[in-house]
Amino acid sequence: MAIEVRIPELGESISEVQVAEWRRQVGDLVDVDEPLAEIDSDKATVELPAPAAGRLTEIRVQAGQYCKVGDVVAVIDEHAAKDASPPANASPAAAKDAPPPTGNQAPPVAKTAGAPIMPAAQRLLAQSGLPADRVPGTGPGGRVLKEDVERAVAAKARDAATGAAGGPAEPAPAARPLAGAREERTRPMSPIRRRIAERLVAAQRTAALLTTFNEIDMSAIKAMRERHQDAFQARYGVKLGFMSFFTKAVIEALRLVPQLNSEIRGQDIVERDFYDIGIAIGSGKGLVVPVLRNAETLGFGEIERRIADFATRAQAKKLDLAELEGGTFTISNGGVYGSLLSTPIVNPPQSGVLGLHVIQDRPVVRDGAVVVRPMMYVALTYDHRVVDGREGVAFLKHIKECIEAPERMMLEI
Repeated sequence: MAIEVRIPELGESISEVQVAEWRRQVGDLVDVDEPLAEIDSDKATVELPAPAAGRLTEIRVQAGQYCKVGDVVAVIDEHAAKDASPPANASPAAAKDAPPPTGNQAPPVAKTAGAPIMPAAQRLLAQSGLPADRVPGTGPGGRVLKEDVERAVAAKARDAATGAAGGPAEPAPAARPLAGAREERTRPMSPIRRRIAERLVAAQRTAALLTTFNEIDMSAIKAMRERHQDAFQARYGVKLGFMSFFTKAVIEALRLVPQLNSEIRGQDIVERDFYDIGIAIGSGKGLVVPVLRNAETLGFGEIERRIADFATRAQAKKLDLAELEGGTFTISNGGVYGSLLSTPIVNPPQSGVLGLHVIQDRPVVRDGAVVVRPMMYVALTYDHRVVDGREGVAFLKHIKECIEAPERMMLEI
């Protein structure tokens, strides 16, 4: 029985997705719930599981192509016998005698005697318009690799440049060759990247964004982490980092300046008495912002555990879409990449974002003497339509006070 593989519902606001990569190819045996492909939406990359066990007999949407929720992208024969598959060491002659593909089944590559085309090579073939039978495979078993397609595309470009495609070229004066490769590659923008671009441009266009800066002496936090790291890790199973301190400090500062925990909705300002803090995390496909719901109810250990879990699942593309929705304020830590100073952009419809940066030992003046301290620049970007300059400065100043004297957060002062 043929089982259709359809794009599932991914959220009420998601109607179109891109097939990023097929993990299984036509002819492969698959188990139920085994990941067949990765699909990109404008919020996250998720896996497409097999609805039944059997043999993948048809792929209707190739990697790099777009489709709608509910579209059939592949077909599985759930009654296919495992022993019906050709042995891995089948000879080229046996592959040659195999019946030709039918329907939308992926055709074999002529020059590689039926060897499969790897997903990255499929995407590059689709982008370049180069026929698959023009590309010999050099991978194991004659598989067509991305590098094979790149070489074929470069050869085609050289042929065109020398007139091979349209007859002899007119003689030209000898030119000194340029050093280095000058190739270009085109790839479609992923849904996540498109969504990020749209939201950032919308934020710049519709909001009155202003950024204010301060610097924080991280000595007290670093000393506290060193004193309690072992006990903390033994109890919670995760290291005590800086993000839990900043999350707590942000909540205290939002209580002081509630405007930064609000949003503009039409002609109204919507104020909130809960704190859903988004934590910006880099993934393989772009920046994602999972949300700590009701962060005011979480302790340091639970905050660190959830952030570590977010980071792990973001890299594995296992985040749930519901975890990426909403949020009342965002923290973005560019310091993990070495950023010294930046101006973060508000994630609409939020009214503020706190940017953290790399910690550096710098000379500062303390009690009339120049000393070296671990310093961090912090930046607050806020929507000036909702937040006045005095309030923005007060918010960032309170963050500084909480981090430099962390006992304030314990006493809520």
